[in-house]
Amino acid sequence: MDFFDSAYKGTPPWDIGRPQKVFVELMRDGEISGSVLDIGCGTGEHALFFAGEGYEVWGIDSAPLAIQKAREKAAGRGLSVHFLVMNALELTRLNRKFDTATDSGLFHTLSDEDRPVFVDALAAVLSPGGRYFMLCFSDLEPAGYGPRRITEREIRESFRDGWTINYIRPATFESRTRAEGPRAWLSSISRS
Repeated sequence: MDFFDSAYKGTPPWDIGRPQKVFVELMRDGEISGSVLDIGCGTGEHALFFAGEGYEVWGIDSAPLAIQKAREKAAGRGLSVHFLVMNALELTRLNRKFDTATDSGLFHTLSDEDRPVFVDALAAVLSPGGRYFMLCFSDLEPAGYGPRRITEREIRESFRDGWTINYIRPATFESRTRAEGPRAWLSSISRS
């Protein structure tokens, strides 16, 4: 059993029982549109939020236990979301396109070698003009607890070919373990 699947035996610090505020604000500001793919969906709070707002939503995660919990939440809330156990590097297996993709905490877990594989897979499933919204740990967060920190430059370099970066702005990654939450980047990136 891998780290992420075992983390879902309990409640991991990133599973706050509701969507991150930045994604709620994106929806309220009209930035979420069309069909939505939530990549690294965990127990499904973002996917379920978007479904509750009337969007067609798919959620994928590599942790079977997270997907099981997401499906149970969907059933309990009477919401329809397509939840699948899947590696984010294999998005082409979905064999379809989406208008919006969201990522709350996946990108910063990728190795240097996996990043270009993920970006290519993401390009294959986002419609031209489709937008990818990514919340990741920022290099402005002091070293210590938590995942790898990502620089703004790393984001720009990862998405330089075939993408338009609409913005990269400071944000907070809400957590169950820290009231103020770690510093993060929120990026809006469009597929050219």
